This record gives sequence, C-alpha cells and structure tokens, in this order.
Amino acid sequence: MLRGARVGPNDVVYDLGSGDGRIVIAAARDFGARGVGIELDAKLVQDSKDAALKAGVADRVTFVWKDIFEADLSPATVVTIYLFPEVNAKLVPKLKRELRPGTRIVSHQYPLGDWKPDRWHQFQSGVRKHTLMFWELPPSR
Repeated sequence: MLRGARVGPNDVVYDLGSGDGRIVIAAARDFGARGVGIELDAKLVQDSKDAALKAGVADRVTFVWKDIFEADLSPATVVTIYLFPEVNAKLVPKLKRELRPGTRIVSHQYPLGDWKPDRWHQFQSGVRKHTLMFWELPPSR
C-alpha cells in the first residue's frame, strides 16, 4: 500500500481504522514519513502506541482514539484504508471535502463507493488475492 502510494519522507500518512498500527509504523520506519492512525478501539490505540515505541518511531507517529468520521483528515498527504465497502462509500464525501489537491488515497480490497480509482494493482499472497486501488485528488475539485 505504502510503496504503491509513493510514500516518502515529506508525507503525512493517515490510516483510517488503523488497527494494530502496522501501516503507520511502517510508513515512519520504512519510508521516513510521519503518520497518524485513527482507531475506534481504545485497546488497539494503546497497543499501537506501544508498538511504535518498540519500533523506535514514536516521535513520528500519533495514534488517536476517535471515530474516523469525526477526525480532521486535512493534514494528510496519503490516506490508507482497509474498511468494509459500506464504510468506504460513506467516506467519499468526507475525503473529497477535507483532503487537499494532490493527496493520494489507497484502499485495500474494497472500492470507495462508485468513485473510480485512477489505477489498481492485484497480487496474490499465499492463497489469498488482494486488490489495491489508488486515487489522487485532482488540482481542482
């Protein structure tokens, strides 16, 4: 996801529904980016903070216990999503409203409603097939 979104040291990666924090931690550790994980499960937020400390990236990542629909996404330059299709569809207006031109979005497995991706990539890991879909907010919306 991060490689496909061309994440680099100048990026701020927001992971919506960040779970155990692995995407945000990898963005900081492997790509030098800053990251924010937004997660509704308080225990997972604490686990993510602990994992960031252990990975040595706690100074470059933040994990927030919040509903993704209430979070301000405007600082993001990259947004990663691995959520259910109905949640993704509901996110589209928020993404289009809050994200700046040039922001990249990558969704694992599920589309963002009927918003057509700019590109997509399929791969197989073991017996499981994966699809990554990529969008970039145009210069003017």
